[in-house]
Amino acid sequence: MVEELVAAGVSVASVGIVYVMAGARVVKQYERGVVLRLGRLRSDVRGPGFTMVVPFVDKLRKVNMQIVTMPVPAQEGITRDNVTVRVDAVVYFKVVDAADAVIQVEDYQFAVSQMAQTSLRSIIGKSDLDDLLSNREKLNQGLELMIDSPAMGWGVQIDRVEIKDVSLPETMKRSMARQAEADRERRARVINADAELQASKKLAEAAGVMSEQPAALQLRLLQTVVAVAAEKNSTLVLPFPVELLRFLERAQQPAAPAPEQPVRASEGVEQSVREQPSSLALPLGSDPEGSKTRQD
Repeated sequence: MVEELVAAGVSVASVGIVYVMAGARVVKQYERGVVLRLGRLRSDVRGPGFTMVVPFVDKLRKVNMQIVTMPVPAQEGITRDNVTVRVDAVVYFKVVDAADAVIQVEDYQFAVSQMAQTSLRSIIGKSDLDDLLSNREKLNQGLELMIDSPAMGWGVQIDRVEIKDVSLPETMKRSMARQAEADRERRARVINADAELQASKKLAEAAGVMSEQPAALQLRLLQTVVAVAAEKNSTLVLPFPVELLRFLERAQQPAAPAPEQPVRASEGVEQSVREQPSSLALPLGSDPEGSKTRQD
């Protein structure tokens, strides 16, 4: 009798141990447990740690609550300005309601992946090429809103969406390279023109100073000669300004004499009459005595 009781006790203990082992579950810190009893959702979501379920009656599904990084396959589309591009992105999301993630959608990761692909293609069609290349922050926000709106009903929250790369056709790359080169050349020409304008203003000021002091031009010429001679060339070609020749010509001319006083015409006639001999004062063949008699 005692042996039968001991055997029965051992059997009951064995069954209890098997029951406990069959119903024992461990939920990790980053997981939550959703219990379905006979296919019906239990209201209590099991937290991390040791928990028990009814064997063969309850079914425990563990849901990862960590942030999931999901790459979005490259999507090819046509932008609003008719340029064919390939764009790939990455989505960061996490589960905020474990019960909705199990009940509301069959596979929330696959659902988020498909929603991200369709939203990315939609964003490509609504955007210009310049926005895809330079205004990605705004596109990321729009893409996040498009994915997050339906995902909220699945117990999933979109944490962040980033566009990784934009692939362009080779012809478009060459066109953009030519455009960038032309823009750089334009800026270089503008800078050179501005430099020429500033240099011309400075040269005009220097010319004004040299015009006030002509010796400054000769000093500048000597400085140029010294600068050229420092190159140790066998032949020296020196430009000779015309202004310097004029300056040297004016320096070599002697001082002009003082102008004579003008002589009046009457005084010149009287002087010439006085200088003529007295015989020329009378006409040829005249008799001075006869003339005196006639005068008497």
